[in-house]
Amino acid sequence: MVTDRKLKLRIVSPEAVLLEEEVASVTFPGEDGLFGVLPRHAAMLSLSESGKLSARMADGTMLEFVVHDGFVEVRNDQITVLTRSAERPQDIDADRAREAGERAKVRLRGTKEEVDLIRAQAALKRALVRQRYAETRV
Repeated sequence: MVTDRKLKLRIVSPEAVLLEEEVASVTFPGEDGLFGVLPRHAAMLSLSESGKLSARMADGTMLEFVVHDGFVEVRNDQITVLTRSAERPQDIDADRAREAGERAKVRLRGTKEEVDLIRAQAALKRALVRQRYAETRV
């Protein structure tokens, strides 16, 4: 069945609304793997993980972001992504991502406090995701 229905995608970080576009479909990283959303998807609220969010535009082109932890709400053909941060893969500085990963590894080796350990683990995870997508230029 061919449909002209579209989804309205909003990507929001603490600093700004990063994107507001009509799209044909969205795939985002969740706790249990990738989630795909098409028009008329059931309402849902999900945690999102660090990884690649892909949106297929009506003309078939792909729009991609690297997102870092947050929530995704799907309701009435609207998808709202609330994320700690998001960036286009081509905007990621691979050298800075590698350096951030090295700093996080040093922090992990030297920390004894649980709060510091959790923060260092999160920083390392973000750095590794940024490195993966900076180097592959998805």
